[in-house]
Amino acid sequence: MADESASCIFCKIARGEIPATIVAENEAAIAFRDLDAKAPVHVLVIPRKHVASLDHYPDPVVLGEVLLLAAEVARKDGLKDGYRVVINTGPDAGQTIHHLHAHVLGGRNMAWPPG
Repeated sequence: MADESASCIFCKIARGEIPATIVAENEAAIAFRDLDAKAPVHVLVIPRKHVASLDHYPDPVVLGEVLLLAAEVARKDGLKDGYRVVINTGPDAGQTIHHLHAHVLGGRNMAWPPG
């Protein structure tokens, strides 16, 4: 696990080793703008501790903090008409960075089904 966190881009952002546009944070998680935005508002919320995916996360308190921070980000960005929170888990779902992260998407109408 230590080797994974040493090379993980999201861990490097959480440690301040790689710059990012931080929009919110709490003790357990950090939120920053996605560089490859898929909506007018696209923020990633990650736990500070490295875990590969939702399948590997044992701590419900930290998961709750991630989701609470996602809601805070949506409020701060004025997404009063709605927003989507997405957690991709595994390659078939489109997870490309192996560090648990939630996408906060909003600022436009979201189609359903999503994919």
